[in-house]
Amino acid sequence: MRNLFTSLRALGPRSLGPMTAALALLISSHAAQAANPLELNFGLFGPRYDGRVAECERALTTIAYQFQEKEGKFWNSALVITGFGRIHETAFRPWQSDNIPRRYCSGDVMLSDGKMRTVHYSIIEDGGFAGFSQGVEWCVTGLDRNWAYSPGCRAARP
Repeated sequence: MRNLFTSLRALGPRSLGPMTAALALLISSHAAQAANPLELNFGLFGPRYDGRVAECERALTTIAYQFQEKEGKFWNSALVITGFGRIHETAFRPWQSDNIPRRYCSGDVMLSDGKMRTVHYSIIEDGGFAGFSQGVEWCVTGLDRNWAYSPGCRAARP
């Protein structure tokens, strides 16, 4: 205790002013109170997830368009998706039921260079622009050039 008081005296009166004010503010503050009935649910508008997620085939045109845009704009590549095959669902809501509903799908993709690759994607309820529509996240194996879903598009799968 002696060390505390001697160190405070050593600081001088200029330094004690802000500390005294902070201590007085802390002591005079009121205790927290529970919300009244009007404050409980007022203005709490959030998504109500119903689990209505589109089928796997509905996302194919979005994936083809976004793939062409990404390859042309960011990688200066002329690659486009020319066809899809073996599209199948791999999981639906694989985690707890209170998470955002997602449908995970996989399939084969034929590219304009003649190579067949695998695409993994998920359709997300209210995952579109500003949460107004369903969103799609996808990854073409071997063409994840910015490593967003690395390694080998594993992060795009459930």
